[in-house]
Amino acid sequence: MNEKTEELRDIFLEVTEDDTITEKQEESRGSLTEDEREIKGKLRAIIEQMREQLTFETDLSVDEYETIVRGFYEDEEDTALSDRLDIDQKRVVLARHDLHLIRERETDVSFAPEAFRRLLVEERTDSEIADALDVPESSVREYHRIVETQDEIRRVNSRYSDEFEELLTDADLEEHTEDVTEDGLDEATEGMETDVSL
Repeated sequence: MNEKTEELRDIFLEVTEDDTITEKQEESRGSLTEDEREIKGKLRAIIEQMREQLTFETDLSVDEYETIVRGFYEDEEDTALSDRLDIDQKRVVLARHDLHLIRERETDVSFAPEAFRRLLVEERTDSEIADALDVPESSVREYHRIVETQDEIRRVNSRYSDEFEELLTDADLEEHTEDVTEDGLDEATEGMETDVSL
């Protein structure tokens, strides 16, 4: 209770001569912190579950994985995450893939993805695929990891990435707000005359 609230309480007691006060403001204090704590708990639970059920290439702490997930949904680049966590950028990328998080540009390649997958099915090596597609072997290796991550995401029906997105994006909230605003405007303008002479 702050000083102003105490003054108001004292005035109320003097006027009402009643010493019973229900301080409802105590119940609402820290609600945003509670929401953030709940999100943090859910994020960590998802990460722990992924580590138990899937094969991770990296062995970062849950805190580090959480930082990568949050950074990804805040459009933070891998270089920035690497600096913030003080770890190699390659490990950040591998950890991000462990978490089923793929950047759009990683799937934008100069060759046909269908041709790449066809060569994989034929059990060609990365070197042979590079020769067949006339691209650097390093590009093939990078895309090979993306394809493996995509396949793993499909195997779990995008479950984990969907859960991350639901927790860390406000797309649903924005959509709901737009609907409410439109409905409110419709109701407010219902029956109004719109005959305007120009």
